[in-house]
Amino acid sequence: MLYQFHELNKNFINPLVQLAEASAKLFSNPVSPLAHTPFAQRLAAGYELMYRLGKAYQKPEFGIESVPVEGTQVGIVEEIIAEKPFCGLLHFKKDLSGAERAKLNQPKLLVVAPLSGHHATLLRDTVRALLEQNDVYITDWANARMVPVEAGPFHLHDYVYYVQDFIRLLGPDVHLLSVCQPTVPVLAAVSLMASENDPKLPRSMTMMGGPIDTRKSPTKVNDLATTKPISWFENNVVYGVPPNYPGHGRKVYPGFLQHAGFVAMNPNRHAQSHWDYYMHLRQGDNESAESIRKFYDEYNAVLDMPAEYYLETIQTVFQEHHLPKGTWEIGGKLVRPQDIKTVALLTVEGELDDISGPGQTQAAHELCCNIPKEKQEDFVAPGVGHYGIFAGSRWREMICPMVSKFIRKHA
Repeated sequence: MLYQFHELNKNFINPLVQLAEASAKLFSNPVSPLAHTPFAQRLAAGYELMYRLGKAYQKPEFGIESVPVEGTQVGIVEEIIAEKPFCGLLHFKKDLSGAERAKLNQPKLLVVAPLSGHHATLLRDTVRALLEQNDVYITDWANARMVPVEAGPFHLHDYVYYVQDFIRLLGPDVHLLSVCQPTVPVLAAVSLMASENDPKLPRSMTMMGGPIDTRKSPTKVNDLATTKPISWFENNVVYGVPPNYPGHGRKVYPGFLQHAGFVAMNPNRHAQSHWDYYMHLRQGDNESAESIRKFYDEYNAVLDMPAEYYLETIQTVFQEHHLPKGTWEIGGKLVRPQDIKTVALLTVEGELDDISGPGQTQAAHELCCNIPKEKQEDFVAPGVGHYGIFAGSRWREMICPMVSKFIRKHA
Protein backbone atom coordinates (compact mmCIF):
# COMPACT_ATOMS: atom_id res chain seq x y z
CA MET A 1 0.00 0.00 0.00
CA LEU A 2 2.97 2.34 0.46
CA TYR A 3 3.35 2.92 -3.29
CA GLN A 4 -0.37 3.73 -3.61
CA PHE A 5 -0.15 6.09 -0.64
CA HIS A 6 2.83 7.81 -2.24
CA GLU A 7 0.88 8.34 -5.46
CA LEU A 8 -2.12 9.63 -3.50
CA ASN A 9 0.07 12.07 -1.61
CA LYS A 10 1.75 13.20 -4.84
CA ASN A 11 -1.64 13.93 -6.41
CA PHE A 12 -2.79 15.72 -3.24
CA ILE A 13 0.13 18.15 -3.13
CA ASN A 14 0.31 18.66 -6.91
CA PRO A 15 -1.97 21.76 -6.85
CA LEU A 16 0.27 23.27 -4.15
CA VAL A 17 3.36 22.51 -6.22
CA GLN A 18 1.82 24.19 -9.27
CA LEU A 19 0.80 27.18 -7.16
CA ALA A 20 4.37 27.47 -5.84
CA GLU A 21 5.75 27.36 -9.39
CA ALA A 22 3.33 30.05 -10.59
CA SER A 23 4.05 32.24 -7.53
CA ALA A 24 7.81 31.96 -8.07
CA LYS A 25 7.36 33.27 -11.61
CA LEU A 26 5.01 36.06 -10.50
CA PHE A 27 7.59 37.37 -8.04
CA SER A 28 10.59 36.98 -10.37
CA ASN A 29 9.44 37.77 -13.92
CA PRO A 30 10.36 41.38 -14.79
CA VAL A 31 7.04 41.95 -16.61
CA SER A 32 5.09 41.11 -13.46
CA PRO A 33 4.22 44.06 -11.16
CA LEU A 34 4.73 41.78 -8.14
CA ALA A 35 8.38 41.35 -9.09
CA HIS A 36 8.99 45.00 -8.18
CA THR A 37 7.45 44.88 -4.72
CA PRO A 38 9.49 44.75 -1.47
CA PHE A 39 10.85 41.29 -0.60
CA ALA A 40 9.88 39.99 -4.06
CA GLN A 41 13.22 38.23 -4.52
CA ARG A 42 12.93 36.46 -1.16
CA LEU A 43 9.38 35.37 -1.88
CA ALA A 44 10.33 34.14 -5.36
CA ALA A 45 13.25 32.16 -3.89
CA GLY A 46 11.01 30.61 -1.22
CA TYR A 47 8.34 29.58 -3.70
CA GLU A 48 10.97 28.22 -6.11
CA LEU A 49 12.47 26.08 -3.35
CA MET A 50 9.01 24.84 -2.34
CA TYR A 51 8.25 23.95 -5.96
CA ARG A 52 11.46 21.96 -6.40
CA LEU A 53 11.01 20.09 -3.13
CA GLY A 54 7.52 18.98 -4.11
CA LYS A 55 7.69 18.41 -7.87
CA ALA A 56 7.98 15.05 -9.59
CA TYR A 57 11.23 14.67 -11.51
CA GLN A 58 11.13 13.06 -14.94
CA LYS A 59 13.93 11.29 -16.79
CA PRO A 60 16.39 13.97 -17.98
CA GLU A 61 17.74 14.23 -21.50
CA PHE A 62 21.36 13.53 -22.35
CA GLY A 63 21.38 16.83 -24.23
CA ILE A 64 24.72 16.20 -25.96
CA GLU A 65 24.33 18.17 -29.18
CA SER A 66 27.97 18.34 -30.29
CA VAL A 67 31.49 17.45 -29.19
CA PRO A 68 34.95 18.61 -30.29
CA VAL A 69 36.69 16.04 -32.49
CA GLU A 70 40.21 16.83 -33.69
CA GLY A 71 39.62 20.55 -33.27
CA THR A 72 36.19 20.65 -34.96
CA GLN A 73 32.73 20.67 -33.38
CA VAL A 74 30.82 17.62 -34.61
CA GLY A 75 27.07 17.21 -34.16
CA ILE A 76 25.71 14.23 -32.20
CA VAL A 77 22.54 12.34 -33.14
CA GLU A 78 20.99 9.90 -30.66
CA GLU A 79 19.62 6.71 -32.16
CA ILE A 80 18.26 3.52 -30.58
CA ILE A 81 19.84 0.62 -32.45
CA ALA A 82 18.35 -2.19 -30.33
CA GLU A 83 15.44 -2.31 -27.94
CA LYS A 84 14.49 -4.87 -25.34
CA PRO A 85 11.65 -4.70 -22.78
CA PHE A 86 13.95 -3.42 -20.01
CA CYS A 87 16.68 -1.67 -21.97
CA GLY A 88 17.47 0.16 -25.18
CA LEU A 89 20.93 0.37 -26.76
CA LEU A 90 21.55 4.03 -27.51
CA HIS A 91 24.16 5.17 -30.04
CA PHE A 92 25.63 8.68 -29.93
CA LYS A 93 26.21 8.89 -33.66
CA LYS A 94 28.55 11.57 -34.96
CA ASP A 95 26.95 13.60 -37.74
CA LEU A 96 29.57 12.73 -40.34
CA SER A 97 29.62 11.05 -43.71
CA GLY A 98 30.63 7.42 -43.91
CA ALA A 99 34.02 8.37 -45.37
CA GLU A 100 34.68 10.92 -42.61
CA ARG A 101 33.70 8.41 -39.94
CA ALA A 102 35.98 5.77 -41.46
CA LYS A 103 38.85 8.26 -41.57
CA LEU A 104 38.42 8.97 -37.86
CA ASN A 105 38.59 5.23 -37.14
CA GLN A 106 37.46 5.66 -33.55
CA PRO A 107 37.17 2.58 -31.29
CA LYS A 108 33.67 1.28 -30.67
CA LEU A 109 32.86 1.64 -26.96
CA LEU A 110 29.87 0.18 -25.10
CA VAL A 111 29.22 2.02 -21.84
CA VAL A 112 27.19 -0.21 -19.52
CA ALA A 113 25.23 2.13 -17.25
CA PRO A 114 24.14 1.18 -13.73
CA LEU A 115 20.66 -0.10 -13.05
CA SER A 116 20.72 1.07 -9.46
CA GLY A 117 18.29 3.95 -9.13
CA HIS A 118 19.31 6.76 -11.44
CA HIS A 119 18.81 6.87 -15.18
CA ALA A 120 21.66 6.33 -17.64
CA THR A 121 21.79 10.12 -18.03
CA LEU A 122 23.75 10.14 -14.76
CA LEU A 123 26.69 9.26 -17.06
CA ARG A 124 26.17 12.30 -19.28
CA ASP A 125 29.56 13.76 -18.39
CA THR A 126 31.14 10.33 -18.88
CA VAL A 127 29.71 9.99 -22.37
CA ARG A 128 30.46 13.57 -23.42
CA ALA A 129 34.15 13.24 -22.59
CA LEU A 130 34.50 9.77 -24.14
CA LEU A 131 32.87 10.88 -27.40
CA GLU A 132 35.88 12.98 -28.38
CA GLN A 133 37.97 9.87 -29.07
CA ASN A 134 35.46 7.00 -29.18
CA ASP A 135 32.33 5.83 -30.96
CA VAL A 136 30.04 5.54 -27.93
CA TYR A 137 27.00 3.36 -27.19
CA ILE A 138 25.20 3.13 -23.84
CA THR A 139 22.65 0.87 -22.16
CA ASP A 140 19.55 2.99 -21.47
CA TRP A 141 17.64 1.06 -18.79
CA ALA A 142 13.85 1.32 -18.60
CA ASN A 143 11.82 2.37 -15.60
CA ALA A 144 10.30 -0.94 -14.43
CA ARG A 145 6.94 0.67 -13.65
CA MET A 146 6.61 1.42 -17.36
CA VAL A 147 7.17 -2.20 -18.44
CA PRO A 148 3.94 -4.26 -18.62
CA VAL A 149 3.79 -7.43 -16.54
CA GLU A 150 3.30 -9.37 -19.78
CA ALA A 151 6.96 -8.67 -20.64
CA GLY A 152 7.93 -11.06 -17.86
CA PRO A 153 10.36 -10.68 -14.96
CA PHE A 154 13.88 -9.28 -15.12
CA HIS A 155 16.53 -11.19 -13.15
CA LEU A 156 20.20 -10.54 -12.55
CA HIS A 157 21.05 -13.20 -15.12
CA ASP A 158 18.85 -11.35 -17.64
CA TYR A 159 21.12 -8.34 -17.16
CA VAL A 160 24.07 -10.60 -18.04
CA TYR A 161 22.29 -11.89 -21.15
CA TYR A 162 21.39 -8.35 -22.24
CA VAL A 163 25.05 -7.34 -22.04
CA GLN A 164 26.10 -10.39 -24.05
CA ASP A 165 23.51 -9.63 -26.74
CA PHE A 166 24.73 -6.04 -27.05
CA ILE A 167 28.38 -7.16 -27.22
CA ARG A 168 27.56 -9.60 -30.01
CA LEU A 169 25.52 -6.98 -31.85
CA LEU A 170 28.38 -4.50 -31.86
CA GLY A 171 30.92 -7.07 -33.00
CA PRO A 172 34.28 -8.42 -31.91
CA ASP A 173 36.04 -5.03 -32.05
CA VAL A 174 33.98 -3.47 -29.23
CA HIS A 175 35.38 -2.23 -25.91
CA LEU A 176 33.43 -2.19 -22.63
CA LEU A 177 33.25 0.41 -19.88
CA SER A 178 31.14 -0.29 -16.80
CA VAL A 179 30.51 2.10 -13.92
CA CYS A 180 29.73 0.83 -10.41
CA GLN A 181 26.97 -1.84 -10.22
CA PRO A 182 27.34 -3.28 -13.78
CA THR A 183 30.98 -4.25 -13.27
CA VAL A 184 29.71 -7.52 -11.77
CA PRO A 185 27.29 -8.61 -14.53
CA VAL A 186 29.71 -7.36 -17.20
CA LEU A 187 32.51 -9.52 -15.81
CA ALA A 188 30.06 -12.43 -15.67
CA ALA A 189 28.97 -11.84 -19.28
CA VAL A 190 32.53 -11.78 -20.60
CA SER A 191 33.54 -14.76 -18.44
CA LEU A 192 30.74 -16.93 -19.87
CA MET A 193 31.62 -15.85 -23.41
CA ALA A 194 35.28 -16.69 -22.80
CA SER A 195 34.37 -20.13 -21.42
CA GLU A 196 32.50 -20.79 -24.67
CA ASN A 197 35.31 -19.38 -26.87
CA ASP A 198 32.84 -16.88 -28.29
CA PRO A 199 34.37 -15.24 -31.40
CA LYS A 200 32.82 -11.89 -30.48
CA LEU A 201 34.65 -11.36 -27.21
CA PRO A 202 35.32 -7.64 -26.60
CA ARG A 203 38.80 -6.16 -26.96
CA SER A 204 38.93 -4.64 -23.48
CA MET A 205 37.03 -4.08 -20.23
CA THR A 206 37.30 -0.90 -18.19
CA MET A 207 35.72 -1.32 -14.76
CA MET A 208 35.17 1.75 -12.60
CA GLY A 209 34.21 1.86 -8.92
CA GLY A 210 32.35 -1.45 -8.86
CA PRO A 211 31.49 -4.06 -6.19
CA ILE A 212 33.47 -6.99 -7.60
CA ASP A 213 34.38 -8.13 -4.08
CA THR A 214 32.56 -6.21 -1.35
CA ARG A 215 34.46 -8.04 1.39
CA LYS A 216 37.32 -5.60 0.72
CA SER A 217 37.04 -2.15 2.37
CA PRO A 218 33.30 -2.49 3.13
CA THR A 219 31.33 0.77 3.11
CA LYS A 220 28.04 1.86 4.67
CA VAL A 221 26.28 0.63 1.54
CA ASN A 222 27.83 -2.81 1.99
CA ASP A 223 27.02 -2.86 5.70
CA LEU A 224 23.34 -2.14 5.06
CA ALA A 225 23.15 -5.01 2.59
CA THR A 226 24.79 -7.48 4.95
CA THR A 227 23.16 -6.60 8.28
CA LYS A 228 19.63 -7.39 7.07
CA PRO A 229 18.38 -10.78 5.84
CA ILE A 230 17.05 -10.92 2.29
CA SER A 231 13.54 -11.35 3.73
CA TRP A 232 13.84 -7.89 5.31
CA PHE A 233 14.41 -6.30 1.91
CA GLU A 234 11.58 -8.31 0.39
CA ASN A 235 9.14 -7.24 3.11
CA ASN A 236 10.20 -3.61 3.50
CA VAL A 237 11.25 -2.19 0.13
CA VAL A 238 9.36 -4.24 -2.47
CA TYR A 239 5.90 -3.02 -3.58
CA GLY A 240 3.50 -3.51 -6.46
CA VAL A 241 3.20 -0.84 -9.15
CA PRO A 242 -0.13 1.02 -8.80
CA PRO A 243 -2.82 1.00 -11.53
CA ASN A 244 -1.89 4.36 -13.10
CA TYR A 245 1.26 2.94 -14.75
CA PRO A 246 1.70 0.42 -17.61
CA GLY A 247 3.55 -1.93 -15.26
CA HIS A 248 0.59 -2.23 -12.89
CA GLY A 249 1.10 -5.24 -10.63
CA ARG A 250 4.83 -5.63 -11.26
CA LYS A 251 6.88 -5.98 -8.07
CA VAL A 252 9.53 -3.26 -7.85
CA TYR A 253 11.88 -1.43 -5.55
CA PRO A 254 10.25 2.02 -6.02
CA GLY A 255 12.36 4.97 -7.04
CA PHE A 256 10.97 7.21 -4.31
CA LEU A 257 12.24 4.79 -1.65
CA GLN A 258 15.64 4.63 -3.29
CA HIS A 259 15.77 8.42 -3.37
CA ALA A 260 14.95 8.55 0.33
CA GLY A 261 17.86 6.19 0.95
CA PHE A 262 20.24 8.31 -1.12
CA VAL A 263 19.30 11.45 0.83
CA ALA A 264 19.52 9.64 4.18
CA MET A 265 23.17 8.81 3.51
CA ASN A 266 24.10 12.53 3.60
CA PRO A 267 21.12 14.49 4.98
CA ASN A 268 23.15 17.45 6.23
CA ARG A 269 24.84 17.95 2.88
CA HIS A 270 21.53 17.93 1.00
CA ALA A 271 19.93 20.31 3.51
CA GLN A 272 22.88 22.68 3.08
CA SER A 273 22.63 22.44 -0.72
CA HIS A 274 18.96 23.45 -0.65
CA TRP A 275 19.69 26.31 1.72
CA ASP A 276 22.50 27.46 -0.59
CA TYR A 277 20.09 27.26 -3.51
CA TYR A 278 17.61 29.51 -1.68
CA MET A 279 20.34 32.01 -0.76
CA HIS A 280 21.71 32.12 -4.32
CA LEU A 281 18.23 32.94 -5.63
CA ARG A 282 17.76 35.62 -2.95
CA GLN A 283 21.06 37.21 -3.90
CA GLY A 284 20.39 37.02 -7.63
CA ASP A 285 23.29 34.60 -8.18
CA ASN A 286 21.52 32.68 -10.93
CA GLU A 287 24.66 30.92 -12.17
CA SER A 288 25.32 29.22 -8.81
CA ALA A 289 21.62 28.42 -8.41
CA GLU A 290 21.51 26.86 -11.87
CA SER A 291 24.45 24.60 -11.00
CA ILE A 292 22.54 23.21 -7.99
CA ARG A 293 19.34 22.98 -10.02
CA LYS A 294 21.02 20.88 -12.72
CA PHE A 295 22.52 18.54 -10.15
CA TYR A 296 19.18 17.86 -8.46
CA ASP A 297 17.32 17.54 -11.76
CA GLU A 298 19.50 14.46 -12.25
CA TYR A 299 19.83 13.33 -8.64
CA ASN A 300 16.08 13.46 -7.93
CA ALA A 301 15.10 11.57 -11.09
CA VAL A 302 14.99 7.91 -10.07
CA LEU A 303 13.49 4.82 -11.65
CA ASP A 304 11.85 1.72 -10.22
CA MET A 305 13.96 -1.43 -10.28
CA PRO A 306 12.49 -4.90 -10.91
CA ALA A 307 12.20 -6.57 -7.50
CA GLU A 308 13.67 -9.92 -8.55
CA TYR A 309 16.75 -8.22 -10.04
CA TYR A 310 17.27 -6.04 -6.96
CA LEU A 311 16.89 -8.88 -4.45
CA GLU A 312 19.18 -11.19 -6.42
CA THR A 313 21.83 -8.46 -6.62
CA ILE A 314 21.71 -7.95 -2.86
CA GLN A 315 22.02 -11.68 -2.24
CA THR A 316 24.51 -12.63 -4.97
CA VAL A 317 26.84 -9.63 -4.86
CA PHE A 318 26.67 -8.22 -1.33
CA GLN A 319 25.65 -11.08 0.94
CA GLU A 320 26.97 -14.31 -0.55
CA HIS A 321 29.82 -12.98 -2.76
CA HIS A 322 29.28 -15.63 -5.42
CA LEU A 323 31.55 -14.01 -8.04
CA PRO A 324 34.77 -13.74 -5.98
CA LYS A 325 34.09 -17.12 -4.34
CA GLY A 326 33.73 -18.78 -7.75
CA THR A 327 30.29 -20.20 -6.96
CA TRP A 328 28.07 -18.14 -9.29
CA GLU A 329 26.11 -20.22 -11.79
CA ILE A 330 24.08 -18.75 -14.65
CA GLY A 331 22.00 -21.04 -16.81
CA GLY A 332 23.74 -24.05 -15.27
CA LYS A 333 27.20 -22.72 -16.21
CA LEU A 334 29.78 -21.57 -13.70
CA VAL A 335 31.05 -18.01 -14.06
CA ARG A 336 34.81 -18.41 -14.50
CA PRO A 337 36.75 -15.12 -14.88
CA GLN A 338 39.94 -17.20 -15.07
CA ASP A 339 38.82 -18.30 -18.54
CA ILE A 340 39.32 -14.75 -19.86
CA LYS A 341 42.71 -14.65 -21.61
CA THR A 342 42.56 -12.20 -24.51
CA VAL A 343 40.46 -9.29 -23.15
CA ALA A 344 42.48 -6.38 -21.72
CA LEU A 345 41.45 -5.20 -18.25
CA LEU A 346 41.63 -1.73 -16.69
CA THR A 347 40.25 -1.04 -13.21
CA VAL A 348 39.69 2.50 -11.91
CA GLU A 349 38.97 3.35 -8.29
CA GLY A 350 38.60 6.52 -6.27
CA GLU A 351 40.79 6.92 -3.22
CA LEU A 352 37.86 8.40 -1.27
CA ASP A 353 35.08 6.23 -2.70
CA ASP A 354 32.47 5.69 0.04
CA ILE A 355 30.18 3.49 -2.07
CA SER A 356 32.57 0.93 -3.60
CA GLY A 357 35.57 0.95 -1.28
CA PRO A 358 39.17 0.80 -2.53
CA GLY A 359 40.12 -2.74 -3.48
CA GLN A 360 36.63 -3.88 -4.44
CA THR A 361 37.18 -3.20 -8.15
CA GLN A 362 40.86 -4.17 -8.12
CA ALA A 363 39.70 -7.64 -7.14
CA ALA A 364 38.88 -8.21 -10.82
CA HIS A 365 42.62 -8.66 -11.49
CA GLU A 366 42.83 -11.51 -8.99
CA LEU A 367 39.85 -13.22 -10.59
CA CYS A 368 41.03 -12.69 -14.17
CA CYS A 369 44.35 -14.37 -13.36
CA ASN A 370 45.00 -15.62 -16.90
CA ILE A 371 44.94 -12.25 -18.64
CA PRO A 372 48.57 -11.45 -19.54
CA LYS A 373 50.13 -8.80 -17.28
CA GLU A 374 50.78 -6.51 -20.24
CA LYS A 375 47.01 -6.41 -20.80
CA GLN A 376 46.21 -5.42 -17.21
CA GLU A 377 46.26 -1.91 -15.73
CA ASP A 378 44.98 -0.45 -12.47
CA PHE A 379 44.54 3.16 -11.41
CA VAL A 380 43.50 4.70 -8.10
CA ALA A 381 42.48 8.35 -8.53
CA PRO A 382 43.91 10.38 -5.63
CA GLY A 383 41.46 12.54 -3.70
CA VAL A 384 38.49 11.33 -5.78
CA GLY A 385 35.18 10.02 -4.42
CA HIS A 386 32.66 7.77 -6.14
CA TYR A 387 31.04 10.29 -8.47
CA GLY A 388 34.36 11.95 -9.25
CA ILE A 389 35.48 8.76 -10.97
CA PHE A 390 33.10 9.34 -13.88
CA ALA A 391 32.03 13.00 -13.67
CA GLY A 392 33.62 16.37 -13.03
CA SER A 393 36.97 17.96 -13.78
CA ARG A 394 39.17 15.10 -12.55
CA TRP A 395 37.24 12.64 -14.71
CA ARG A 396 37.61 14.86 -17.77
CA GLU A 397 41.23 15.92 -17.24
CA MET A 398 42.84 12.88 -15.58
CA ILE A 399 40.79 9.68 -15.85
CA CYS A 400 39.11 9.92 -19.27
CA PRO A 401 42.34 10.54 -21.23
CA MET A 402 43.88 7.50 -19.52
CA VAL A 403 40.82 5.35 -20.34
CA SER A 404 40.84 6.42 -24.00
CA LYS A 405 44.58 5.75 -24.24
CA PHE A 406 44.07 2.26 -22.77
CA ILE A 407 41.28 1.54 -25.27
CA ARG A 408 43.39 2.64 -28.25
CA LYS A 409 46.35 0.62 -26.98
CA HIS A 410 44.23 -2.54 -27.11
CA ALA A 411 42.16 -1.76 -30.19
